[in-house]
Amino acid sequence: MNPPKTDSEIPAYLERLGVPGLADIHVHFMPDNVLQKVWAYFDAAGSPEKYGREWPITYRFDEERRLELCREFGMRAIPALTYAHKAGMAEFLNIWCAEFARRVPDSIHCGTLYPEPDVERYVRQALNRGAWLFKVHIQVGGFSPEDPQLSPAWEQLEAAGAPVVIHAGDAPVPGEHTGSEQVRRVLKRFPKMTFVVAHLGMSEYDAFADLAGEFENVHLDTTMAGTDFVEATTPMPDHYVWRLAELGDKVVLGSDFPNIPYPYAHQLEALDRLGLGDEWLRKVLWENGKRLLRLADVTDATN
Repeated sequence: MNPPKTDSEIPAYLERLGVPGLADIHVHFMPDNVLQKVWAYFDAAGSPEKYGREWPITYRFDEERRLELCREFGMRAIPALTYAHKAGMAEFLNIWCAEFARRVPDSIHCGTLYPEPDVERYVRQALNRGAWLFKVHIQVGGFSPEDPQLSPAWEQLEAAGAPVVIHAGDAPVPGEHTGSEQVRRVLKRFPKMTFVVAHLGMSEYDAFADLAGEFENVHLDTTMAGTDFVEATTPMPDHYVWRLAELGDKVVLGSDFPNIPYPYAHQLEALDRLGLGDEWLRKVLWENGKRLLRLADVTDATN
């Protein structure tokens, strides 16, 4: 079965694969002023102090068009991942996420958090409002996941079973607190946490795979993995493909839409060409994300 080369080929590819859609856990919708700043950051990515090469935004469209595209790709529910990089920002983003979830019925109600004195309160409020999927960005936020202020929030999220997409890997550039060891220490304290490690944890592919194998609720998301863009600088080790095969139930589709420097279809093509077979692809593109995102509940609510 030929993988999709263009976005228009995605629906037929999913039909041939035998899945009803995509369960992408790593999609960004944000307040427009925040998204514009994110795009400006990537526009400057060619400077030596950042990534040393260009990072064009393929889907630089308004919100309405980006939502249409997600549906055209086959997303059955649309995450709105946001992340805070300073104190006082997370609660504002959570309020925006609640409004986004209200006006976009096929979205996933998302939230974020930051180490600050009132994090326990606003995470509790977000959960009570219906937030289910959370995002933290250790590199951009510049904080440690072990920060004591986060402990009551981790405790609540562990108890709720809410997935937390955590960008803790060293790619594309390392941060003061990135890496697997701090995440491991958090998991030692909160072993039932549902962490979804963004980007497979690259460049520490094996170390984060170890965490997924050791802790019941740790998953890996495929964001940018195996794409030509990433393989040019942070390639998977040859043996790692077999680790992905072994962890099939723990690997979930992620894309980073819209902030990607290539067509969305290329992420699916990159996963297909790993050669792990249709059953593995069905789990990664649909079944694992469906379970984590509780898509049956979302689909029933919007039909």
